Amino acid sequence: MKKDRGFTLIELLIVIAIIGILAAIAIPNLLNAVQRGKQKRTMVDIRVLATALEAYHVDNSVFPTAACGSGLYTAAGTPLDENSFALITPTYLTNPPRRDGWGQFYVYNVDNGYGQYNIRSLGRNGAQDPLTCGTTTDFNDDILFSNGTFLQWPEGSQR
Repeated sequence: MKKDRGFTLIELLIVIAIIGILAAIAIPNLLNAVQRGKQKRTMVDIRVLATALEAYHVDNSVFPTAACGSGLYTAAGTPLDENSFALITPTYLTNPPRRDGWGQFYVYNVDNGYGQYNIRSLGRNGAQDPLTCGTTTDFNDDILFSNGTFLQWPEGSQR
């Protein structure tokens, strides 16, 4: 008598159910990690760009214009483009980062006296959001760096 080998339907359903449960747990965590990575990349790029801007300021006593823009150091400025920051290239930074982790251009602003600046990422949604200053837990919130420090930055569990 030949004995049948293989899995029963119940065993296969149990295995599929376990895989489904594991996927339901893992996929949201993976998507969250991807967004967090974009935030961290954006923060590093902003810090690198700010270091070059401050080195330029030490040599020239003013911050460079990127495109056209003026206002207070927390005011939103002008979105960068591929030709922005010609004044700091290549002396201060060979290839300045112009786009954040989500692929959108940073927003740069310098005041009328060229003594203050800010660099802003508009976050995942690409829209200017109201500033709360301090930490944020939303991927859509802006990341704002001004005059050597972050005024709004991501921290903790993100949504």
